[in-house]
Amino acid sequence: MAQPNWNDLAAFAMVARERSFTKAGAKLGVSQSALSQTVKGLEERLKLRLLTRTTRSVAPTEAGIRLLETVGPRFEEIEAEIAALGELRGKAAGTIRITAGEHPAISILQPALRRFLPDHPDIKVEIIVDYGLVDIVAAGYDAGVRLGEQVAKDMVAVRIGPEMRMAIVGSPTYFERYGVPRTPQDLTSHNCIASRLPTYGGLFAWRLEKDGHEVKVRGEGQLVFNSLAMRLNSALDGLGLAYMPEDQAIPHMQQGRLVSVLDDWCAPFPGYHLYYPSRRHSSSALSVLIDVLRYRG
Repeated sequence: MAQPNWNDLAAFAMVARERSFTKAGAKLGVSQSALSQTVKGLEERLKLRLLTRTTRSVAPTEAGIRLLETVGPRFEEIEAEIAALGELRGKAAGTIRITAGEHPAISILQPALRRFLPDHPDIKVEIIVDYGLVDIVAAGYDAGVRLGEQVAKDMVAVRIGPEMRMAIVGSPTYFERYGVPRTPQDLTSHNCIASRLPTYGGLFAWRLEKDGHEVKVRGEGQLVFNSLAMRLNSALDGLGLAYMPEDQAIPHMQQGRLVSVLDDWCAPFPGYHLYYPSRRHSSSALSVLIDVLRYRG
């Protein structure tokens, strides 16, 4: 049996990851038809079907999944090592791909980039806002940002932010009209601005804690968003109560535009961590960014 070459395997791995010949071709800089012929030739030499193709989708077969799990990490390690060679030029360079939720992207990553990028013109940063707990290795990310409790044990985690608190906030006009909730149970009779996040499936539960007693409230109302900005603006508009990171509400609370309730039920919890695979050497560019992001409080 003729042995496949590295280019064939790299082409297959990219298609299997992207689930699309078009997207994979764009990343590799080759045409869709050429890529299809490359993968077809690999399948013929292996005498195995590696991809299931339909008019709408592409997915790896059982054999394809096994091959991807075997060769995929090897290519990632090679790519990481090649990127790390930038250190030999005396300065960090390359592209850093990060997945993060909307709040850490706005409150931590964006301010850090204002300080970081002007001093590192050879580094590019791509941030994808995603609420799902994606597999950063399979998705081709260099790192991810999540709350400390959400980071997998096999990852290297670096703390990049302080402890956090959530806040339940509403506008003064809302409370004048509907009253102020005094207990978590009272929230069930209020117009709560809900969140639907892919990690949790259904509506995101408001997690409240006091004296070691935890309560989860699935507040419901007229509005459901997966956007922090839209929850905040709707609360400012008096359309309901919003559950959000306290730091995003404080400026509006100081101006009297928002009021927080049930503060004694909003306990602090571990903040954000940047994480990356423990088995992969981080690139010089990522190492420099980590040093900027590292929380030293």
